[in-house]
Amino acid sequence: MRHVISILLQNEAGALSRVASLFSTRGYNIESLSVAPTEDPELSRLTLVSIGSDQVISQITHQLFKIVDVMNIADMTMGDHIERELMLIKLSVAAEDLGAVKDLAGRYDVRVLDDALTSYTLELVGSSGHLDEFVDRIGDQADIVTVVRSGPLSIARGAQVLSASI
Repeated sequence: MRHVISILLQNEAGALSRVASLFSTRGYNIESLSVAPTEDPELSRLTLVSIGSDQVISQITHQLFKIVDVMNIADMTMGDHIERELMLIKLSVAAEDLGAVKDLAGRYDVRVLDDALTSYTLELVGSSGHLDEFVDRIGDQADIVTVVRSGPLSIARGAQVLSASI
């Protein structure tokens, strides 16, 4: 099963490396990883996606709590949450297909970042499935030059907050 795990850790050199090495030493793959500072400059939020059974993810979570830099952890897929991913996609569009590309972009709430003659760069924010669907559909209208994706970010719905105090 796919799990989105949110980890609050101290914003210090080596903290990310210690978390990632825990996964690699146990033979588990990280599908995506995003890390950035939080509202507290001393803390970073690491959001990672991994595939594994609930039991395996539970074992990993217990091991993560043993890392001194880790302040708190939440498996976001176990509760009601919002997930979003950012994608930048560069296309090569033939002049006769430009109208179809613009139409499709409008239906997916895509933002045009660069509409140069030689390339067409778009920005799309949504669920991973929404982005996958757009890539599949736009490939019929234009040549995909490159795709850059952030991986999912997640936040709990409602008043629930992942905080540094356990």
